[in-house]
Amino acid sequence: MTDAAPGRVPLHREGLTPPALPGRALPAHVACVMDGNGRWANARGLPRTEGHRVGESTMMDVIAGAVELGVRELSVYAFSTENWRRSPAEVRFLMGFTRTVLRAQTDDLLEWGVRVNWVGRTPRLWKSVLSEVRRSERITAGNETMVLNMCLNYGGRAEIADAARAIAGEVAAGRLKASAITEATIRRHLYSPAMRDVDLLIRTGGEQRTSNFLIWEAAYAELYFSALPWPEFDRVQLWRAVEAYAGRDRRFGGAVDAVDGTGSGASPRT
Repeated sequence: MTDAAPGRVPLHREGLTPPALPGRALPAHVACVMDGNGRWANARGLPRTEGHRVGESTMMDVIAGAVELGVRELSVYAFSTENWRRSPAEVRFLMGFTRTVLRAQTDDLLEWGVRVNWVGRTPRLWKSVLSEVRRSERITAGNETMVLNMCLNYGGRAEIADAARAIAGEVAAGRLKASAITEATIRRHLYSPAMRDVDLLIRTGGEQRTSNFLIWEAAYAELYFSALPWPEFDRVQLWRAVEAYAGRDRRFGGAVDAVDGTGSGASPRT
């Protein structure tokens, strides 16, 4: 990506063609920790908020590249439960900017066949942001090309704690026996029960950790770390990550070659 201010991103870029990979080698669900916006801006003597602005263009380019490649589900870590610890000014910017991005980009997502799905907690999330993401969900509800999970006010531990609280309530009410609780029970109580298991988790910015992102869903995800800050990532970098994924042998703790997803325990959504 360039340092130019973000604008409308085309679904197809002239001269760029996604790699031809067999379907069984493609990850059905890719998750992205979009890290490095602030550091990218600081390195250029720009305010941190400018990194987030350019990061919007990157996000749309990666979404477009995922659609071109045939990925069925893409999750982006837009705002974590830990991000509330940032300065009040940056939090205000991120909330307002997220609302603006959703308003500006929904028409393109609709045109591309992308269905928006919000994943996260309601408490503390600005009502105006929640209203905007719900609007995007309604507008794109009929799309079937790819699901875009917008993880806003999301934390993996919070998700599991909330699921445990809901299950405990059912047990206390006599609707569920404690002895009947299984992994499937927990999955049903996650924020987005129909979400596929994550096949490939990408983190940019040079850090090599998952930072509380989709802990349950990414239990068997292949990890890919890029030293590039998020504003310098793009669809070509996404394709390279997917090519690296396609060359890995996924065994899920067993001896069976499961590169086609066999034995992944993924949810049945197609």
